[in-house]
Amino acid sequence: MSRRWAVILAGGDGVRLRSMTRGITGDERPKQFCALVTEDTLLTETRRRVAQTVPAHRTLVVVNRAHERFYVPLLADMRVPAVMAQPENRGTAAAILYALLVLASRRAAGDTVAFYPSDHFVSDDQSFGEHIEAAFAGARERPDLVTLLGIAADRAETGYGWIEPGDAVAGAPALRRVRRFWEKPTPEDARRFHAQSWLWNSFVMVGRVHTLLALVRLAAPDLHRSFAEVASTLGTVGEATALERLYCGLPSVDFSRHVLGVRPDRLAVLPVRRVHWDDLGEPERVLATRRRARSVTMRPTVPVAIPA
Repeated sequence: MSRRWAVILAGGDGVRLRSMTRGITGDERPKQFCALVTEDTLLTETRRRVAQTVPAHRTLVVVNRAHERFYVPLLADMRVPAVMAQPENRGTAAAILYALLVLASRRAAGDTVAFYPSDHFVSDDQSFGEHIEAAFAGARERPDLVTLLGIAADRAETGYGWIEPGDAVAGAPALRRVRRFWEKPTPEDARRFHAQSWLWNSFVMVGRVHTLLALVRLAAPDLHRSFAEVASTLGTVGEATALERLYCGLPSVDFSRHVLGVRPDRLAVLPVRRVHWDDLGEPERVLATRRRARSVTMRPTVPVAIPA
């Protein structure tokens, strides 16, 4: 049977929010290591969210070595191999492919993995976890597809990627086919997408490890080929040196734009409703989310302890 894994993506630099996070913390830490809406950091909140559906011993966190002083205290309870430090930030595609190859090297290519960005706000972790459960079920029913969680939009947002849902997926009626992606539309297009019930791309996705690897190989063959050269070093004493050499000349590749958007035929989307979600990428969104969190009674989450 396919086991479950989770990968938390925590290697971003948080440049767009730097002025706000600097004002909060007095240093240059990226937003995932800050408490922006609640009393906990976004990374800590993400770990609690993940723990509802995936065991701690099968959870990995991808970070950026330059942020070591910020992530070490927050991940001190994790096993060393579970914290994967990239030499530099080279975009989401590199971080995801690195994690997939590590899982494959651990004989987990047939297992199912959920990817979680670490810089999101979710109003209802319990409801969100139920959607993750449905996505894992979809991966069992259609292991050939990667399932994205698509948020039911409550406004014509121009700063998000949008997904046009298609027909129900054969064999997995809870899922919809993905017709196309649209990254950061104009205000006019965003209003049209909102009116047509398109979904926001949350960038939370679930799929078999080998299915995701095949997707990257098809959509970004040069990136896949570059990482193939270091795959044999993963888990050995030569891993750090090989990654340093690889990342030194690696271009920055965005997974949404250069992988998901290139092969929508390999994707499904699961609509997420009854949950307020934001990626907190702009100061205005952070302030709006804070106001909403204070004025709306959020459904309480199920407390999940992070193991010491």
